[in-house]
Amino acid sequence: MSNIEIGLWSFPALMLLIFLRMPIGLAMFATGMVGLGLINGGNAVGLAKLKTETYSTFSSYSLSIVPLFLLMGQFATLGGMSQALFRAAESWLGHRRGGVAMAAVGACAGFGAICGSSLATAATMSQVALPELKRYGYSGGFSTATLAAGGTLGILIPPSVILVIYAILTEQNIAKLFLAAFIPGILAAIGYMITIAIYVRINPKSAGTRPAMPMAERFRALVDVWPVMLVFLAVVGGIYLGWFTPTEGAAVGALGTGLIALVNGGLRGRAWLECFYATARNTAMIFFIVLGAAIYNGFLAQTQVPQELSRWVLEQGFSAWTVLTMILVLYLVFGCLMDSLSMILLTIPIFFPIVSTLDFGLGPEEFAIWFGIIVLIVVEVGLITPPVGMNLFVINSMDRETPISRTYGAVMYFVGSDILRVILLVLFPGITLGLLRLFH
Repeated sequence: MSNIEIGLWSFPALMLLIFLRMPIGLAMFATGMVGLGLINGGNAVGLAKLKTETYSTFSSYSLSIVPLFLLMGQFATLGGMSQALFRAAESWLGHRRGGVAMAAVGACAGFGAICGSSLATAATMSQVALPELKRYGYSGGFSTATLAAGGTLGILIPPSVILVIYAILTEQNIAKLFLAAFIPGILAAIGYMITIAIYVRINPKSAGTRPAMPMAERFRALVDVWPVMLVFLAVVGGIYLGWFTPTEGAAVGALGTGLIALVNGGLRGRAWLECFYATARNTAMIFFIVLGAAIYNGFLAQTQVPQELSRWVLEQGFSAWTVLTMILVLYLVFGCLMDSLSMILLTIPIFFPIVSTLDFGLGPEEFAIWFGIIVLIVVEVGLITPPVGMNLFVINSMDRETPISRTYGAVMYFVGSDILRVILLVLFPGITLGLLRLFH
């Protein structure tokens, strides 16, 4: 069996291990090590690569952003910021038809600006918004679908852990990727709110109503979200103004949210230790997936599979847009099988060299940033695509009374909104690159 054949057979082997419920990081690590042993006639190369790959991967200064953003999200949760965001959004939108659900999406968008994780955003906001949605007569499936979709804004609105990983893999500027993600993130939140408005008109019994709040109370609730705005402006604004690097910005954000949580009384007793423990646990999980992907992608590089696939695509004469469409469809399929981080780490080293050789009418840097945002959105769709959307399971675990089949039915409206947004951003790259061109 040739090296290329071994590389191609590794894909079904990897999928089999994932279906057998082996952790994805371990599945990629095991497949990569076995593959290296097969193509090199022994374990010597694999063990040597394990030593060098571990050091070269985790000595990257940029990866220190990941635990800092995760810690920032932990502090933000304990600091009461999620409750303040939801109260402010609900005070302005709650009296409208479907308004409490719209408020949940708006709060998710705000929380995503200080938390780079989709699952953390979904889990945190569901604790705040789910009781309110039930209180005002929103159906279980509609409520859980809304929160699952809103949670995806955590990885789209900067700062985003997934964008940091993509930037490292493709050697792109993290700050420019954050800037490019801003307008697509706002479009996502607006699209979800429009979807909610359509859903409650098609299914009028799925949502109740609540009385409008006095204007003075609305402004009071708006004032309460100043800590979120302060942290977001300090982190994102400081990065764009050149006051500090993205890594330093993450440290400033973690410090700021930590101080706010301390002042608000959220870090009493063992809360400090729980924050650091949760951050360490999640960081270890992410880093092990990164290591597994590094070993597996190193094995693929030795088999020449990415290079051969790229050459084969060029020989077929497919148009650039056809290739891009096929890749995006594959991401939708992968979204039903694995989490967003694993998808990015597994596929970008294979797909990015292929699409980089095609002509989309953009410069190399603009293309890399535009492609990254498109991939991020499609990965986000995978988080809520039945039957194995990760956000769907996170939300349903918090609402045992609602059958997940009802969540599946309602969430397809949000999936439709996402697909329309992907088409819009693919056809008009200027939407994604507009801010980047304006400020650079």
